[in-house]
Amino acid sequence: MTDPGVVVETETVSTETLATQGEGHIAYVKQIRSEDVPGLFPQAPKIAPGLKLFALHAADGTPIMLTDSREAAIANAWSNELQAVSVH
Repeated sequence: MTDPGVVVETETVSTETLATQGEGHIAYVKQIRSEDVPGLFPQAPKIAPGLKLFALHAADGTPIMLTDSREAAIANAWSNELQAVSVH
């Protein structure tokens, strides 16, 4: 329970600071639709619509790879000495 007489101050973290947290050590796996690929991976070949894919991103949001399985994205992170986390 929280004591009503206690004031807790929280520190605000800037977007820039948050973006650099885990840089070079953490990557995240995000499920995307094939329709989102051109915006994230402009160099990727055209992919049929309606497919469920997985993107691996650096901690700062930079796209690293695209695959059709979450396991392959995690394996790629590990092979590059990155700790993979999932986002929803």
